[in-house]
Amino acid sequence: MGKESYMKKYLKFAILFVVGFVGGLAGALVAPLFQTSNSIPQTQSSTGSTTVSNVQYDNETSTTKAVEKVQNAVVSVVNYQQASNNLTSIFGNTESSDELAVAGEGSGVIYKKEGDTAYIVTNTHVITGAEKIDILLASGEKVEGELVGSDTYSDLAVIKIAAEKVTTVAEFADSNSINVGETAIAIGSPLGSVYANSVTQGIVSSLSRTVTSRSDDGQTISTNAIQTDTAINPGNSGGPLINIQGQVIGINSSKITSSSNSNSSIAVEGMGFAIPSNDVVTIINQLETDGKVIRPALGVHMVNLTDLSTSQLEKAGLADSDLTSGVLIVSTQAGLPADGKFEPYDVITAIDGETIETKSDLQSALYNHKVGDTIEITFYRKGEKKTISIQLTHSTDELS
Repeated sequence: MGKESYMKKYLKFAILFVVGFVGGLAGALVAPLFQTSNSIPQTQSSTGSTTVSNVQYDNETSTTKAVEKVQNAVVSVVNYQQASNNLTSIFGNTESSDELAVAGEGSGVIYKKEGDTAYIVTNTHVITGAEKIDILLASGEKVEGELVGSDTYSDLAVIKIAAEKVTTVAEFADSNSINVGETAIAIGSPLGSVYANSVTQGIVSSLSRTVTSRSDDGQTISTNAIQTDTAINPGNSGGPLINIQGQVIGINSSKITSSSNSNSSIAVEGMGFAIPSNDVVTIINQLETDGKVIRPALGVHMVNLTDLSTSQLEKAGLADSDLTSGVLIVSTQAGLPADGKFEPYDVITAIDGETIETKSDLQSALYNHKVGDTIEITFYRKGEKKTISIQLTHSTDELS
């Protein structure tokens, strides 16, 4: 190898060494500038005592954003009623039973602000029997509420308050667009206002569930509901169930805690129910205008076909019938739409083409209409299928 060739090879090696050295030095100097929160934080001070890490994390999620959007519109609803017994007042003397005391607490959500007034939706059972209603705002301030109207059947009520201290109004989502499995978040006051603005999260478990209960006056209530496994406890009633966008998809109303049969009682978890937002909007608009919901009445006394014994089916002439479900007419009320149209033992199986299997189905189908509407009812009389159109000329106020 010639001298000139040897010198070129040596020069290339020297250049590579210098470049590598400079690169390594630059990396050592620049690397500290790019350290991230993934580095192990210092947990000891110079004195050797344990300290809190000064590394800052961004813990905001889609859930926290949804809650943040609506939480200031969520309130606690306090129901005051006359105390049943003598009690000692805060001033030390014994007061008579005409003093008001807290009879119950629930939740609500502010959905509208109009001029000097704000409107809150809650459950009817939250304010039933109230002689005074107070609203505890998310800020901790308490204001007096005034009942605008309530509806037992839907279990919804509207309360109005002064809008002066209201900062946030909730937005309703289209409950027809919800999907089973999507995130559902409940906000409210489980066990009362001491736990106000508690948040729980789950999913939408099912849609269009029929939840049947009985009101304080003995009226059967059949509610169309969203089923969720989100934790809902006493006090959550009337509060919002929201989606991941922070919109109200339903008003929480009830939960199932146990299921009983003849042999045992089974504990149940994760079965809460909320009134769909589309149903809520329909009801609250009527309550704001009229203070009540005016519903059409058919005027029939009825029983579920499935509840009849074999001897009762035989008496009704249905022992050999192919019908397995429907609503059996027992009698009709004079002067109401069904009077003269139906006979005892007729079996209603459809309204406007929608299958009717139970009294709850009939009630739901009927209450989807207004007074003055005409409906088409399919029924069986002595084994013969018939269809009849009936105009709903009377309201439930006229039922005896």
